[in-house]
Amino acid sequence: MSETAGTILVVDDDEFTAELTGMILESSGYDVVIAVGGMEALEKIAADSSICMVVSDMNMPFIDGVQLFTELRGQGYSQPFMLLTGDDAAPLKSANPDIDAVLTKDENLQETLPELVESLLLRD
Repeated sequence: MSETAGTILVVDDDEFTAELTGMILESSGYDVVIAVGGMEALEKIAADSSICMVVSDMNMPFIDGVQLFTELRGQGYSQPFMLLTGDDAAPLKSANPDIDAVLTKDENLQETLPELVESLLLRD
């Protein structure tokens, strides 16, 4: 992990799942902020300039992960954006090629999530 890494915003409508995702990232040395749902995510990004990446659940009420991505890009937010999904990631990534990464929530998430986050942050 780079020493200049900022804070990662974890977005999920299930607070328990958000906390687990946050714990995976924190155990890899990242600072994490949790947002419960897309509306709260928009508020937190507007209020915290240290957020350097968003890791969002796909299936959420009101604003799903793709809608959140679209809204953030429309507001000029250009930091890496990753979607987490319980479904197969490949069709979602194909349908939304501008999203930086799409990752399936599976038994390997504890290893794959920090690796993918690091690769996206180092790319910038």
